Amino acid sequence: ASEGKDGSSAAENTPPRVPQGKLGERSSVFYSPGQFFFEYLVVVSLKKMPDGHYEPKITYQFPKRENLLKGQKEEEERLLQAIPLFCFPDGNNWAPVTEFTSETFSFVLTNVDGSRKIGYCRRLLPSGRGVRLPEVFCIISCLGCFGLFSKILDEVEKRRQISMAVIYPFMQGLRESPFPAPGKTVTIKSFIPESGTELIELTRPVDAHLEHVEFQALLQRLSPHLILHIFASAMLERRLIFLAEELSVLSQCIHAVAALLYPFTWAHTYIPVVPECLLDTVCCPTPFMVGIQMRHLERVLEQPMEEALMVDLCEGKIIRAVGDEEEILPGKLQNEMLVSLNRHNNNNNVHTPEQVNALVSEAFVHFFVRLVGHYASHIKWGRSGSGSFQERAFCKAITSKSCRRLVKKFVKTNMFSLFIEEAEKSRIPQEGNG
Repeated sequence: ASEGKDGSSAAENTPPRVPQGKLGERSSVFYSPGQFFFEYLVVVSLKKMPDGHYEPKITYQFPKRENLLKGQKEEEERLLQAIPLFCFPDGNNWAPVTEFTSETFSFVLTNVDGSRKIGYCRRLLPSGRGVRLPEVFCIISCLGCFGLFSKILDEVEKRRQISMAVIYPFMQGLRESPFPAPGKTVTIKSFIPESGTELIELTRPVDAHLEHVEFQALLQRLSPHLILHIFASAMLERRLIFLAEELSVLSQCIHAVAALLYPFTWAHTYIPVVPECLLDTVCCPTPFMVGIQMRHLERVLEQPMEEALMVDLCEGKIIRAVGDEEEILPGKLQNEMLVSLNRHNNNNNVHTPEQVNALVSEAFVHFFVRLVGHYASHIKWGRSGSGSFQERAFCKAITSKSCRRLVKKFVKTNMFSLFIEEAEKSRIPQEGNG
């Protein structure tokens, strides 16, 4: 259901590909206007099997799809088969409970053609008395906007405590509304028994690049030094494994690490919460960025893994390293970024999550501008309008030896190649060194 181009089993929320202008330029053109908010709302419940264990199954789906062509029907069936596995990635070790703190997380399924669908999940305990099992409300969408969908899931959870029947008209109203442009608001009318008609305002952040990210989650768990080691490893497309128990922590932190690479895009296996049955993903010889629940640590350590960076998000420490993480980034640029990242620790200046996002993103975009911002000057344009990147001249133009050493490795990565391919296609007038 979720085969990636490299044969990976699933890929989580990779940031959307950005039309490239100057390096570091924000693009607000991610989605066509009038796009649906979502494709499906599904409820995944735990069903008891004859042998006593529980298996996740879809028990509710809105809307029902009919009149699909054969190929579309097969694709939808594959999608619907994969969803339960990622809604309950922590296996079948469940028992009915009386209390459960609801949690929010997300995943992305990648189709064979490379297109992605994001699953926004809220795991909660249905209202009632006595012991019962948690269920997951999962919204499937092609749109990447974690904050906005979290707010929608708040509304779904509020209605779930009244009745499933109250959820349907709200989701129908949402489905009939166009997805707002960056900075714009859409208002959904919703009727709730005993409360009357409510107006729910859903506002999309102005900066489309940061709307699926919360850097605060990363900064609260890891030191700036460790974040830079992780960033350097990701930049060279190594294997990265993150460990935590909560699905929401894994999901938020891995989103944040991937977003540090902007305006470049992680192009390999990417699964912020690896289902128990896919733990052998860590044996892949190709690059990956995955999250694994701490309960599986021993099983992971027993696997015949190649070199990887393993990070404990609970303790904020490295469990395994390649060994050269400290030397990857040029010293001067590394120190500048440490100063920027340490600003959020200044108790005299309390930052909102939006301010933290802007502060962190600016530091990493500035790093890339300093390192490779001159790329546009080294695209040779032919008469036909197609561009050809002059890699050797581009590297030679860097005066700092430590910067040149890193860039020579970075230009060989998939993410840099994809970025340059886009730049070669779109002849946008470039000024100065970008």
